[in-house]
Amino acid sequence: MSDQVTYPQDPHGGCEQLRAEHEALIQFLYLAPVGLVQADIDGAIVMMNPISAQLLMPLSRSGGLDNLFDALDSVAPDLRYLCDQYALPSGKICDGLHVHLNAGAPGKKLPQILSVTLLKLDATRLMAVIDDVTMQVRRERQLRHNDAWLNAILTGITDYALVGLDARGAVTEWNPSIGRVTGFGQDAVGQPYSIFYPQDAMTQEHLLDRLRDADKDGWSMDEGKRVRADGSAFWGSAMIAPLPDRDAVDGEEPDGPAYCLILRDITDKREAIERRRREAFGDHLTGLANRRAFFESAEQELVHSRAAPRPTAVIAFDADHFKAINDRHGHPGGDAVLQHLAAILAETFREVDVVARIGGEEFAVLLPSTDLPRAAVVAERLRAIVASSSVHFEGARIHYTVSAGVACVLDGEGGIDLLLKRADQALYAAKRAGRNRVERWRAELSAVPIHPAEGGRDAA
Repeated sequence: MSDQVTYPQDPHGGCEQLRAEHEALIQFLYLAPVGLVQADIDGAIVMMNPISAQLLMPLSRSGGLDNLFDALDSVAPDLRYLCDQYALPSGKICDGLHVHLNAGAPGKKLPQILSVTLLKLDATRLMAVIDDVTMQVRRERQLRHNDAWLNAILTGITDYALVGLDARGAVTEWNPSIGRVTGFGQDAVGQPYSIFYPQDAMTQEHLLDRLRDADKDGWSMDEGKRVRADGSAFWGSAMIAPLPDRDAVDGEEPDGPAYCLILRDITDKREAIERRRREAFGDHLTGLANRRAFFESAEQELVHSRAAPRPTAVIAFDADHFKAINDRHGHPGGDAVLQHLAAILAETFREVDVVARIGGEEFAVLLPSTDLPRAAVVAERLRAIVASSSVHFEGARIHYTVSAGVACVLDGEGGIDLLLKRADQALYAAKRAGRNRVERWRAELSAVPIHPAEGGRDAA
């Protein structure tokens, strides 16, 4: 874009003042330490500084930067939706939205994360502020962990259960606090502590991961849905800490508990906790996890997998011919399809699985402790459900299908970037083979480009 501007003539020097102010503004934009982008209300870029170009150019599949929403669609797909839903004439549409570009290289390179703040200047103009916050997010994550720990030990809540666990995570003995919070009686003794979690919310490997994390860090903390003996649910926090003097004698397991589990009912705080979680880790359009949540969960899962090898699978899903749906029914029709697909995804997979929207019409599912054949079976189940259903939108019925690519690693090596890339390669193979199908990753797919130059998967 040219910076040439024609100024009105003013005999009192106003022209020179306007020119000076404009040049000062341009200088500020170009020298600002963060990326600044001015766009129209539909995202068409009017002006941007070099830092913006540096941060956004790697995201462009076409090699150009014409539209802000298009540039960020593969990593921040709900940005356009947030803008469309913002009803005020001006104001802050989103503040510091974290966008994960990748997961980094395990042990070598941190995940790269951008922060995007989008301002509505008036009915026709937007301003975006973009910054690389990779190091800042790493510090914030540690602070969140510390805050959760401090809250667990300092908050004056009497409704908690104190549970002794053995070295394998089984309850060692019953006490009244367990009965008061969970309703479990003496039958809890000898059971793994996962009895306090929904049935599909924890694998055996996850149970042991928590114990190892407690050994390594001194404690391990998580929050989420818990269950009582009668099957009713409550929102709880669970902190596990290793106990002193728990060393085995002559190779035998210690007689007493090896860990202490503090289980608290924090249902009264659930609304505030969930609101913060949705704001940071939720996709605004679909209600699923967002790209940030997916990468953070996958990073943690693969770290555990490297320490205690087990299979980890990823399924990449993509709505077929989605551009044609948008062209025919508009973005609202496309959004209805994405919401329909998200609901089926949420119903199909386990609670322990991480179901996320990671791009415009792209979804990914992380399946802990799942091998390639089992992941392919559940992917095929979802494909069939979608193919047999339809979306009702403004009097019309929209039929659509999905393609899926499945990949798996056995020990976490290569990280989530490699695992997701393999799932994407298998997904593209499904597209090339005619869509509405599931493909498993195989080595020969590595030689095939994922995205053709002329326009993404649906160009295949």
